[in-house]
Amino acid sequence: MKKQKTHARLTRRALLSGAVMLVAIALAYAPLPGATQTVVIVSGTELQEPLQALETQFEQAHPDIQLELKFQGSQDVVNNYVDDKNDFDPALLIPANAELLTELEDRWRAQNSETPFYGAPQPIAKSILVGIAWADRGKILFPNGRFDWQQLASALQKGNWAAIGGDKTWGSIDLVLTDPARSNSGQLAMGLWAQSQAGNLDAATLGSPAIAALFKLAKQSVYNPPRSTDTLLQEFITRGSNEADVAVVYESVALYRWQQSTTTQGNPYQIYYIDPTIETVSTAAIPRRNISQGTADAAQTFLAFLQQPEQQAVFVQHGFRSVNPAIDLRSIPNSPWSQNIPGAQVNPPGVNPPPDRNTLNEMIRLWQRG
Repeated sequence: MKKQKTHARLTRRALLSGAVMLVAIALAYAPLPGATQTVVIVSGTELQEPLQALETQFEQAHPDIQLELKFQGSQDVVNNYVDDKNDFDPALLIPANAELLTELEDRWRAQNSETPFYGAPQPIAKSILVGIAWADRGKILFPNGRFDWQQLASALQKGNWAAIGGDKTWGSIDLVLTDPARSNSGQLAMGLWAQSQAGNLDAATLGSPAIAALFKLAKQSVYNPPRSTDTLLQEFITRGSNEADVAVVYESVALYRWQQSTTTQGNPYQIYYIDPTIETVSTAAIPRRNISQGTADAAQTFLAFLQQPEQQAVFVQHGFRSVNPAIDLRSIPNSPWSQNIPGAQVNPPGVNPPPDRNTLNEMIRLWQRG
């Protein structure tokens, strides 16, 4: 009988210890009422300005949620997460397009059986790829006022402005692209360039000697490519002509920083729409690794906030196209489409979706080999 009582006491103690442990785990992953949730957001740098503008507004409306914004090149957003290179746990990932999240999921599932995300990825804002050039350079490089990949390639092969009718004091023709190994816009730019030469974009096309030569020309012509598009454009503006002549960037940053080019260089750059261009949709996903359901819910609250018309208007003011088709770009106060920016168009020419992930990965390999 004594042994039975002792066994019963031990059983109760074990059950009590187990219950205490479960409560401790629950408290660790479920915040106490009134506690502040911290949501770490890792976004492509193209969204840096609008997200920073919206951060305070969101925190005032949701005092129980604290945002922590971090910005990386869009390919780095994926690589750093999959390879666990960050020294923090992201609760929201927003690369420049959904295809990058597809790559993340494919790489994750190759090592893990479960899905990496809470729910399906959600669109935040849209942009397209455009060319920019300082006005005097653009008149020589694109005399008909239209961006032309073949004319750009021919000019780069000749090497200097005097060889194509420009002022000899302008020196070499300096092209600026982001690093395709780290940035979405660099990948898309090389995809459009290859497509313009080959007529289509697939594994067979990318394996041709002509495309290999094109990638080699581009890599030889681009000095120290930046890791992100916004960094590229700020450097383009600061360096000015003679050090940066023509670039391929997102329309959003081209429109948003156009006034800065006027202030810094005295004469603004001209925007050239590429035909066809590529649309890229900044897309957000809530990752599961080390993220509790409570933090995921807080991240979803922020996503819902970004998709409301008032916040979509802020993206438009920063040069993005809204994911809400009911929003008129010209009707938004301070919209760049109502500021007479040279070359800006509400309705651009042909717009294509981005290449599939396998094609983009092959272009990254081509660039690295080039």
